[in-house]
Amino acid sequence: MLPALLFVIYAELTHSQDFAALEFHIWDKALHFSAYCGLSLMATVSVRADRRVLWWAVGLILLGGALEIVQGMTGRDADVFDEAANTLGVLAGAGVGWAGIALLKTLGVLER
Repeated sequence: MLPALLFVIYAELTHSQDFAALEFHIWDKALHFSAYCGLSLMATVSVRADRRVLWWAVGLILLGGALEIVQGMTGRDADVFDEAANTLGVLAGAGVGWAGIALLKTLGVLER
């Protein structure tokens, strides 16, 4: 999870032309949503959907907000809608991960 987290932080703060080209071809909010959805899904699965996932979700939401503020200081545009996409991604990833773990526990594949 750490490499993915570092990549998201780097991608949000860099001025790379590669990322600018990606944002041109893909809607910026979809990139934010998918990045934070993936991080949240990985966190949820790694703790097997126990209560620690709530702390991970809050931490990821706060990280997204902090990165948006820092973006404004690096010459990039800080956008409240980017943070909304981040938050929705965190909630979606945690929800999908939680449902998947619950299903596996119900089927007896994972221990309760």
